[in-house]
Amino acid sequence: MFCVLVATEAVVRAQEGTAWKAVQVHLIFTDEALRLDKDLPPLQREDVKVKQGKNSLRVTQLISAQGENAALQLMILIDDTLNPSVGNSLNEVKEFINAQPPSAAIGVGYMSNAGVNVVQAFTANHDLAVKAVRLPRGAISTMDSPYLSLISLVKAWPQQSVRREILMISDGVDRLHGERPDPSRLGPDYSSLGHRPSYNSIHQRSNTSSVYHSMPAVSLDVTSASETSQRYNVIVYSLYAAGVGRAGRSGWDLELGLAGLTSIADETGGECFSLGTSQLVSFKPYLESLQKTLSNQYYVVFQALPRSKAGFQPIKVQTELPNSELLAPDNVWVPASSR
Repeated sequence: MFCVLVATEAVVRAQEGTAWKAVQVHLIFTDEALRLDKDLPPLQREDVKVKQGKNSLRVTQLISAQGENAALQLMILIDDTLNPSVGNSLNEVKEFINAQPPSAAIGVGYMSNAGVNVVQAFTANHDLAVKAVRLPRGAISTMDSPYLSLISLVKAWPQQSVRREILMISDGVDRLHGERPDPSRLGPDYSSLGHRPSYNSIHQRSNTSSVYHSMPAVSLDVTSASETSQRYNVIVYSLYAAGVGRAGRSGWDLELGLAGLTSIADETGGECFSLGTSQLVSFKPYLESLQKTLSNQYYVVFQALPRSKAGFQPIKVQTELPNSELLAPDNVWVPASSR
């Protein structure tokens, strides 16, 4: 099991000239080959650079997520608004679950009503996880938002010193906010202003607007779901699959849904698997790619520059090794400083 060794606490000086004690933080990243036909040798600590703004941070440990550090909790999240025709692809998900090593504990949950129905808690008995996979209901509830479902799962997930990752199978469409008015979707009422309204008249009308426009925008909950996942060191992967209802047939809704899935995956250090908004013929090649990803991950431990309050700080994890691309979260949660 992953164990962070206690490093000697360094004293660094922030840009404003105040002395702060550095704080030790860690995150998980993936080493991905730029070219699959070339070798990807194991990384060494000196190969990895972590930057916080313009500051290069001291990397104290690099631990491969293999052997005694290979423990993984992987939650398979399936959207209950998916079209049941996804059934054949879910058989490939079952094969993927069965192929996991004993160090992987698998959970299965279904997203609906802004929550998650966990039908199988994390288990090393992969047969139980396979049996829990069923067809999605292919129905719409009153509060369907894959992003609120993701948030509810992550917040309720007990923290442990293992990798915590999610495979979310969804079209990414926020049917909750896509079907109801909210302040960001209320626009000016131009209907009674005539054909050539003045600037002042438009401005006055926009202040008291009550006209609802149904064309959705990218859900605000995408940002919340991404930040919540990063806050608790959860990496999110997504597999695009077709949903039901009008939103499942709307090109605009589908593009926004795919954008939401891609945003969360990229920002948490994961990846979104799709062919645009086209239904995937098979999940198998994407699940094989995910398997390679899970087999080539590292814990990096480094000394961050704290602030007076705990919070997110943007970081970059990089390497100069050829044929190597590091996928990592955009931000790390840094505890408050102690002088």
